Amino acid sequence: MQDAVQTVRDFYDRSVEAEYNRIAGRPEFFLTCRYIDRYIKPGDTVLDIGGGPGRYALYLARKGCAVTLLDLSGENVSFAAERAREQNLALRALQGDAREADTLAEGPFDHVLLMGPLYHLLEEAGRVQAVHAALRLLKPGGLLFASFISMGGGLVFLLRELPGQIIDPDEERFLIPLTEGRSYGGAAFTQAFFINQNEVLPFMERFSVEKLHLFGQEGVLAPNEKTVMAQPPEVVAAWTDLAEKLCEKEEYLSWAEHLMYIGRKLPV
Repeated sequence: MQDAVQTVRDFYDRSVEAEYNRIAGRPEFFLTCRYIDRYIKPGDTVLDIGGGPGRYALYLARKGCAVTLLDLSGENVSFAAERAREQNLALRALQGDAREADTLAEGPFDHVLLMGPLYHLLEEAGRVQAVHAALRLLKPGGLLFASFISMGGGLVFLLRELPGQIIDPDEERFLIPLTEGRSYGGAAFTQAFFINQNEVLPFMERFSVEKLHLFGQEGVLAPNEKTVMAQPPEVVAAWTDLAEKLCEKEEYLSWAEHLMYIGRKLPV
């Protein structure tokens, strides 16, 4: 497992700006921010675990929240801290493992984002540990925003970006569990975990949280994202509005690359 952690850390250390720009101007960011804005208000305290180079952390800091970012990659942390200084934003940035978040950050927080670590912890025990650590830092009644890469999302990406890769024998490692209805953890863009969408709610039900939402972060836009985003602004807005209306419907969850669970921490 340590080798997998180092692989993930090295990957993000090498791709800081690419990761920061990855979701800029894309449905994943727009739709996720719409849900974030429903609940996170100026003045709230937020912990962004696995926040990478700070796209969401900086967005929330600009909104007037007191934000702490914690990420595995030291290069991501440095980048986010520098961007905050350039923009005169208050941001506390820490380097560390999500599974140890409760020993690294000082809570409690009004909200905790866990939007990255569950993509890369290959063993279920590690994912459970990360969620427990996040919840220990969350106030009772506070909200947990937890994201997953879905198996359907892996298929969407393959079809949209790398259709020729289906004949690569190495792709069988993903295609076999896909056709068998299982999750997959292992080699991908780096070491990554892709969850079968039907396993998200059973996984989250083991924790002391009340489900508020499970939605596709790109909604139905992921398969044809490039075409949609190249349209005039009013067309993009209309498609984004439709995507928001559909993104919690179970039959459309598999259209998205990422799934977000939002839950309220129950009183002890």
